[in-house]
Amino acid sequence: MYSFRNDYSEGAHPKVLQALTETNFEQTRGYGLDPRCKKAADLIRSLCAAPEADVHFLVGGTQANLVTIEALLKPYEAIIAAHTGHINVHETGAIEGTGRKVVAVPSPDGKLTPALVESVPELHGDEHQVKPAMVYVSNTTEVGTVYSRAELAALRQCCDKHGLLLFLDGARLGSAMACGDVTFPDLAALTDVFYIGGTKNGALFGEALVFPRPREDFRWYMKRRGAMLAKGRLLGVQFQALLEDGAFLDAARHANALALRLRDGVAALGYPLPVQSPSNQQFPVFPNEVAARLRDMGYEFETDHAVDAGHTCIRLVTSWATPEKAVEDFLRDLAACK
Repeated sequence: MYSFRNDYSEGAHPKVLQALTETNFEQTRGYGLDPRCKKAADLIRSLCAAPEADVHFLVGGTQANLVTIEALLKPYEAIIAAHTGHINVHETGAIEGTGRKVVAVPSPDGKLTPALVESVPELHGDEHQVKPAMVYVSNTTEVGTVYSRAELAALRQCCDKHGLLLFLDGARLGSAMACGDVTFPDLAALTDVFYIGGTKNGALFGEALVFPRPREDFRWYMKRRGAMLAKGRLLGVQFQALLEDGAFLDAARHANALALRLRDGVAALGYPLPVQSPSNQQFPVFPNEVAARLRDMGYEFETDHAVDAGHTCIRLVTSWATPEKAVEDFLRDLAACK
């Protein structure tokens, strides 16, 4: 019937495909040194009100996380993350493979707070433990929650107090910005590095990594880790298409709106949603037999975790391409399961 498994099952936003087609026969330099990447980077600098920012285009989120952390931290330094953080549970030990340890902190809503961050340095006081050097957050988080500007500002103050870097994983940044109060200039002012996720918001692939302050040696790390795309202009073309006329946030607003329709419809049928998510990821709890019937009907979704012997929390994800009919059909069929 329809897959709510993730927000990158479809190909690309029509504006991205149009831009790729129109520029298909252009001949340019490789490895991100082409005019398209330059235009996209200049556009990002303008949106962020950060004219000196370094902008780099990478293929995916795990790649961006891996290369960034390796470039910024020494091998004995560690990253503080929520226990649900992508680098902790969904990247096959990629960060640990560089020699850097992820210190996971339990967080019911997937977000870090100054208090949670400050609980870590107290336990890592000398050279017998790894030295915390970075705070890693995702916006949206892996459970669909969203940081406010005030929350990020509090984390910034905490990081400054303890000499920590603040890295924001923006794989689903579009969804967070479409339902929150954080802007591009806020991100440039409050973080040491962040990225704008394209893969999960209309691009065929790609993430735009932003260092608000210049980082001149990063391309060496990219090349060493196989993160420098020969046909780099394909990344620049996509981000230019998504960002220059508002398609990036329009796509995210569509995904969020349909996710909220799912949330409200599921709640109206009496099923709980323990996580209050305003974004395009929703986490309802269904009896096991209901989840099984929905799968038998042809719906696809991820299992998040077992709640108890008879109930399962699943994840429903909408995208820029999700049709309203798919949401209405799902709610109709869910009602029939009662």
